[in-house]
Amino acid sequence: MAPFLYRLGRLSFRRRVLVAAVWALVLAAVGAGALTLSGKLSDSVTIPGTESQQAIDRLAEHFPQAAAGGGTARVAIAAPEGHKVTDPAGQAAVESVVGKLKSAPKVAAVVDPFQAKSVSPDGRVALAQVSYQVKGFELSDSDRSALLATGDHAKQLGYQVEYGGDAVQGIPATGATEGLGVAVAAVVLIITFGSLLAAGIPLLTALIGVGVGMAGIMLASGSLELNSNTPVLALMIGLAVGIDYALFIVSRYRHELAEGREPEEAAGRAVGTAGSAVVFAGLTVIIALAGLTVVGIPFLGQMGVAAAATVVIAVLIALTLLPAVLGFAGARVASSKIRVRRRTEGPTHGERWARFVARHRVPVLLTALVGLAVVAVPALSMQLGLPNDSTAAPDTTQRKAYDLVSKGFGEGANGPLLVVVDTGPNHNPAALKQAAADIGKLPDVAAVTPPRVNPAGDTAVLTVIPKSGPSSTQTEDLVSAIRAQSAPLQENTGGSLAVTGQTAANIDVSQKLSDAMLPYLALIVGLAFLLLMLVFRSVVVPLKATLGFLGSVVATFGAVVAVFQWGWLTDLLGVASTGPIMSMLPILLIGVLFGLAMDYQVFLVTRMREEHVHGAEPQEAMVTGFRHGARVVVAAALIMISVFAGFVLAESALIQSIGFALAFGVLVDAFVIRMTIVPAVMSLLGRGAWWLPKWLDRILPNVDVEGEGLVRELGTRGDDERELTRV
Repeated sequence: MAPFLYRLGRLSFRRRVLVAAVWALVLAAVGAGALTLSGKLSDSVTIPGTESQQAIDRLAEHFPQAAAGGGTARVAIAAPEGHKVTDPAGQAAVESVVGKLKSAPKVAAVVDPFQAKSVSPDGRVALAQVSYQVKGFELSDSDRSALLATGDHAKQLGYQVEYGGDAVQGIPATGATEGLGVAVAAVVLIITFGSLLAAGIPLLTALIGVGVGMAGIMLASGSLELNSNTPVLALMIGLAVGIDYALFIVSRYRHELAEGREPEEAAGRAVGTAGSAVVFAGLTVIIALAGLTVVGIPFLGQMGVAAAATVVIAVLIALTLLPAVLGFAGARVASSKIRVRRRTEGPTHGERWARFVARHRVPVLLTALVGLAVVAVPALSMQLGLPNDSTAAPDTTQRKAYDLVSKGFGEGANGPLLVVVDTGPNHNPAALKQAAADIGKLPDVAAVTPPRVNPAGDTAVLTVIPKSGPSSTQTEDLVSAIRAQSAPLQENTGGSLAVTGQTAANIDVSQKLSDAMLPYLALIVGLAFLLLMLVFRSVVVPLKATLGFLGSVVATFGAVVAVFQWGWLTDLLGVASTGPIMSMLPILLIGVLFGLAMDYQVFLVTRMREEHVHGAEPQEAMVTGFRHGARVVVAAALIMISVFAGFVLAESALIQSIGFALAFGVLVDAFVIRMTIVPAVMSLLGRGAWWLPKWLDRILPNVDVEGEGLVRELGTRGDDERELTRV
């Protein structure tokens, strides 16, 4: 692979105008397609095959008038202190809101609070339920504005009108705050290179790669229903890996120039050596993200594939456009006009740290492991769920509506359950009567509304109001208890029932995601072991790497629970609300962190292996490899941490939690696992770290990540050979 990449790097350097023009054409074409052919993004997280989705499908076929699959809104109207909505003035205000709701765009039906008797016992709050003809994510900004404007007149009269439900939720967007991470990354690059030109090249190529990837995702949204968080995840990953991969190659290019080589030769060697590791590192991220398709959750698979495609683009740009840009810059990339104070004599900080770890390997190892265990403790109480109005920021209308409804009617009114009753082949009315009676006897049921029956009489809908909130375990138990009534109902009457609605759908999705987490983790761990065994030709090193990855994942889970579920440091981090951890976060974190962790493993340990192969003693091989790899790994980790941390300032709770989890995960994996535990274990194991059975050594293919094939092709020897295999 290295000789091929060497030739590719030189070709891109020579034909830099053509290569740059091709990428500019690709960016322009995909961008134009995104502007003209893009579609709407979805905030739906449904999974085909779940009971809640099957019930929605039945209603769509047999009872479309129920509009069960469309968007919903809950409108809470509260009278001023000392007044009631049942007063003449209050009734007029409520009727004004209801009338405007009925004429709002795309509204299918509005349940009048007075007709449905949905007025709080103290008479202060009225609750109107709105059903839309289309799904919530299909509503335009003007549709949402029209919904929010229905209460303007009532507000002028002193009434409080708040809106909840998925019809109110907009599509998450990135803003200027997320750009802070890129600014920090720029500072890290300037300090690393001491040159604005050298620092600007990775930023330029990464932004071009992200532009192509994001435009491609928006273009695909015209024909596919993509989750609204898909482009945000792709942006996070694309920026981080795009900058890091360019950092590795530019660092190598500057080294080759310092050795006195011509710029074209330096570019070829940089792509042939550092580029080989970039290909493998990118491949691990791509496989981990694309592997999300095997868990059987369509929207999660789409997010993974989109992010993986962005990584593919980042790798291709690093191997082609980057050497072309280096061709335009030439030898000026090696100049350091910005003076950064560095040690020029004696051991580096990395070498001194490696020798300290080698001397005190057992205490250092135990301290790191105990620290990981302590941070991981909160993960034992992790509760998974999906976002609802209770997790919205306190100053949003969704959260205010949730609090008004909870105070007036109980938390369960924020998450009503829809029970779809199939009255059986003979349309037995006893099935509906028994279903309502049995459900009403369950302990956590606050109310069961009168049924709505379709014209054919074979399908009916009951609305069940739980006593507990939509995210509570009691409501989960209630959904299971209602579903358990289906078997006796069929035995006695021939009918059946199913539970759906947003709350039930969220419970089903969370359960599906929870069930998929361990199989996916097993897949990733197994894949990591096999890939690393190919690279390092060792059994022990891959085992250590995968165990370290598991340690960083568990510690990150603990930190996420402490912040987003327990509420620690929320003021410092700008987290507006706490609640259950997003159900999709653990699987996403496992996939993404796996790929990024393997990046650092490859860039750090390959140099140790090279020193070992050339006959260095185990301790010296570890120290030398660490000295050469530590600086670039630290810079790469700081860049990734800063990019991910910028997303903690986003408005969406899911984006906040993903950004925090990835930033913390990279921090732990880079500085605790790779920079502390890895050298300690390598020092402790000595030559045993590189043990590989002879029969396995014979059958394993040589992937040549270190570029040994390039060394042979160029005919270099001695010290020059050692330099070529550095990454």
